[in-house]
Amino acid sequence: MRAPPISVRRLLAACALAIAAADASAELVVVVSSRSPVGPLGADQVAAIFLGHASRFPGGAQALAIDQPLGAPQRDGFYRTLTGKTPALLKAHWSKMVFTGRGQPPREAGGDAAVRRLVAENPAMIGYIEREALDPSVRAVLVLP
Repeated sequence: MRAPPISVRRLLAACALAIAAADASAELVVVVSSRSPVGPLGADQVAAIFLGHASRFPGGAQALAIDQPLGAPQRDGFYRTLTGKTPALLKAHWSKMVFTGRGQPPREAGGDAAVRRLVAENPAMIGYIEREALDPSVRAVLVLP
């Protein structure tokens, strides 16, 4: 006897749940160069830097935020956890900031390895990567749940 066929809708729903579960388990860390003097940061300080409300670290040094690519699960999870903003709300935020001349969105890098490399090379940069991507070239200043 043949098993009943699985509907495409059920298959897609199961895949979406599996992907969401995998994304939820990835712990993100906010990183700076291992050469940076910046110490641990609070979530509000990191949010201010990534939303363009602050351009300096607490000690006064310049802060340059680096984002993951648009649509990357790390990026969506980072902003949802840190700011509560969905991709649509984030897009609206940056449209307003750019239109009013108050800021530009962070530069994008092509994934964890690219973010880690850019941050490691420049002590002014700050980015976020999955915890598994940490190496001695960068240092975590905030761990996101």
